[in-house]
Amino acid sequence: MTPLHWSPRPAVVGVAWASALVAALLAVLIDDPRGTLLLAVAAVALGVPALFGTLARPRLAADHEGVTVRGLTGSRHWRWREVNVRLVRTRRLGRESSVVEIDADNAEVPGLVLLGQLDLGVEPHEVVDSLLRLRT
Repeated sequence: MTPLHWSPRPAVVGVAWASALVAALLAVLIDDPRGTLLLAVAAVALGVPALFGTLARPRLAADHEGVTVRGLTGSRHWRWREVNVRLVRTRRLGRESSVVEIDADNAEVPGLVLLGQLDLGVEPHEVVDSLLRLRT
């Protein structure tokens, strides 16, 4: 079986980069100190997730040996016997959201990772189904 991987959608990352660029350009062009400050903060606030979405690809990868989660500072790999994978659903303010929970409590380097739709580019329940099929 081929390795599986999930990443943020390129269009979402592109929109974040474009928005950060527009905010930065407006911050330079505007003649209002308060507006400049707000736009500079907005440019940074949009640029950081855009950078993360660009560098941390693929965000989640899995093969017959285990799972690998990638972040800005590097990646962590856990074997299947070290992790528990499940779908967590929460309801807040009348809206239900789902995340993939990867719990590596039994690993040499323990960790807990929560990945949502923006991280994965697809619905979390699809990822959990694929991971559980791959694990068996």
